[in-house]
Amino acid sequence: MSHEIVETAEMEMDDTLSTMRNRVSKIRTGKATPALLDPVKVDYYGALTPLKQLANVGAPEARLLTVVPFDRNMIADIEKAIRASDLGYNPVNDGNMIRVPIPELTEERRREFVKMIKDYGEDGKIAVRKVRQNANEDVKKASDLPKDEAHDIKDEIQKLTDKFCGVMDDVIKAKEVEIMEI
Repeated sequence: MSHEIVETAEMEMDDTLSTMRNRVSKIRTGKATPALLDPVKVDYYGALTPLKQLANVGAPEARLLTVVPFDRNMIADIEKAIRASDLGYNPVNDGNMIRVPIPELTEERRREFVKMIKDYGEDGKIAVRKVRQNANEDVKKASDLPKDEAHDIKDEIQKLTDKFCGVMDDVIKAKEVEIMEI
């Protein structure tokens, strides 16, 4: 029972970390990465479909994305979806592929992104602490545990919490450096 509580808490904290990393990775750093176009949805025969299911997205240069559709007939729809996506990109269609130049970030925009990733990090830490709180409540509810074992489990859960919060801090610091890099 006691190991199950710790394992469950660790899995939930790991899921929270993965979610936070995913959110942070989608923030633009001024360098072209295919993940920048993940939010784009294309009207594909009446259904909104993620761009990555309709085309290969690549980053051949630091400031350029290329989109090569699997179905050449979709090229105009893909271009329109990228323009309408509110990402601020101006795609160029050459008939075979779409080139998406990535503009440089202004200092003000970089600071906004840093603030946003710090908020994501804080949201992640709050979620990890909530997992810790739930695990500690599960320990209290486990009436068959001796007090010293319950105390050891709570210590182990706290160590997990500290570890995951530290990893989140490291992810945020690394992304902040990446964003502020010119």
